[in-house]
Amino acid sequence: MPMRSHYCGLVTEALTGQSVSLCGWVNRRRDHGGVIFIDLRDREGSVQIVCDPDRADMFKVAEDLRNEFCVQVKGLVRARPEGTTNDNLTSGKIEVLCHELIVLNPSVTPPFQIDDENLSETTRLTHRVLDLRRPYMQKNLMLRYRVAMEVRKFLDTNGFIDIETPMLTKSTPEGARDYLVPSRVHDGQFFALPQSPQLFKQLLMVAGFDRYYQITKCFRDEDLRADRQPEFTQIDIETSFLKEEDIRALFQDMIKGVFKTALQVELGDFPVMAYSEAMHRFGSDKPDLRVKLEFTELTDIMGDVDFKVFSGPATTPGGRVVALRIPGGADMSRGEIDSYTEFVKIYGAKGLAWIKVNDVTKGRDGLQSPIVKNIHDKAIAQVLSRTQAQNGDLIFFGADKAKIVNDAIGGLRLKIGHSDFAKKKNLFEDRWAPLWVVDFPMFEFDEEAQRYTAVHHPFTAPKDGHEDWMVTAPEKCIAKGYDMVLNGWEIGGGSVRIHRADVQQKVFDALKITPEEAQLKFGFLLDALQYGAPPHGGIAFGLDRVITLMTGADSIRDVIAFPKTQRAQCLLTQAPSPVDEKQLRELHIRLRNLDAVKAS
Repeated sequence: MPMRSHYCGLVTEALTGQSVSLCGWVNRRRDHGGVIFIDLRDREGSVQIVCDPDRADMFKVAEDLRNEFCVQVKGLVRARPEGTTNDNLTSGKIEVLCHELIVLNPSVTPPFQIDDENLSETTRLTHRVLDLRRPYMQKNLMLRYRVAMEVRKFLDTNGFIDIETPMLTKSTPEGARDYLVPSRVHDGQFFALPQSPQLFKQLLMVAGFDRYYQITKCFRDEDLRADRQPEFTQIDIETSFLKEEDIRALFQDMIKGVFKTALQVELGDFPVMAYSEAMHRFGSDKPDLRVKLEFTELTDIMGDVDFKVFSGPATTPGGRVVALRIPGGADMSRGEIDSYTEFVKIYGAKGLAWIKVNDVTKGRDGLQSPIVKNIHDKAIAQVLSRTQAQNGDLIFFGADKAKIVNDAIGGLRLKIGHSDFAKKKNLFEDRWAPLWVVDFPMFEFDEEAQRYTAVHHPFTAPKDGHEDWMVTAPEKCIAKGYDMVLNGWEIGGGSVRIHRADVQQKVFDALKITPEEAQLKFGFLLDALQYGAPPHGGIAFGLDRVITLMTGADSIRDVIAFPKTQRAQCLLTQAPSPVDEKQLRELHIRLRNLDAVKAS
């Protein structure tokens, strides 16, 4: 018999009466009046092992077992006694009567119990190897593997080929900060780790590999959140000779197929929403459609009210005033309202105005709020009409620069929409909510730098007919860009690319990138575009985000084997770490104020 004939979690009734050889880790050992029970665990689950004292040598080994010992068990599969089955386990109707027990490797006392669900993340990441033994983590990483395999199958079936692109490349600091790698051979020069394979996959299209993909690591030195890591995994795809709608249809099918195969979930239709509509209704370009709350536009009716908090933004270019009606929200206490007021300040809002609707038929007399005395009757009537307010509702208001309003009230919408209150009031629909967001603006104006920046990246193609606006009115340009959103998370994004050098130059002009800068940063791409570059476009999916959504995890760290903390540290390996002086000398690097660096 081989060292292992079956996985523990796959031993079922079908093997009753057969001898098996199992390998795994002791999850728990229980001594019940002379009979020892062992829960043996591996990546597929666990099985109950019964050690009978009739076999003295084997029983002596069982008595000395402790949690996390790595052992081999040989024995006979038999049905569990009546009334002792465990329906939560695949192996719950059987047990293995142990004939032979071998300790392959003992374990010191682990720092925590593998089935402890109340571990701090610091403990988990410091002892990540043990954390990865937990069934929760094993399940997450097995799902990650299955999803990646389904993606590969789909892409292979549709003619895409996997081509690797460099990890050491040229620094093109657009967007997030690059991770830099000093060159030992070329003094004072640096490689950069790729933020994405964007430029190389476009070069592959010019080279004639018309359907490319890779599941690859990308690196961005940016501030971290629950859905970000300094290194993350991207399903990167590029194709030639497909229009924007064709690309969306193809990869919508891919994601639907992956969810159906891996999770047995039917995602259904993918609505398509313009960026302008998403911002107008939800203040976000990745709206969570499960939340049944929307903005109501009030900018046009607040310009002449006495309440300067509203009239100021309403009459200032770039200002916005909106309402967010919360059905049944009048039940909220003043303390709850105050907590939401503090919450929106995170986004730069100065406060949060509100009105409780007690009796909508009485106009201002049926309202409870400190602000109604400063708003004339016509505006109040329009607010109640536009929001379709009902008795017992609460209306929150946002008034400021459009970005602050969108961020603050958009954040408030999600905060309330995901709360227990929303679920009790039926303001949240528990379902999968996919969405395409399209027609993004090509550019956004950076007030600090006083110039336009690219919303996606500078290689995104404009809508047909918008090319000349890049010179005369960049704010009017709409891009052939598209994002796939699921449950309020952007899981994929892409665009049709610019394949003509003259159009690319117009983009650089709009971004105030000089010909010298363009040649220095992107010269190899610009040169390639001159050689009959085909029309092409693509998309990239965040594999970590997709798996996080599928598992319901709170953070992408729970679906990555060895993640970094929010301070971009690996607690397992203690990276980043100092290096010795010899290594620095070889790289011609000297640390300024080394003592201060060590102290930090």
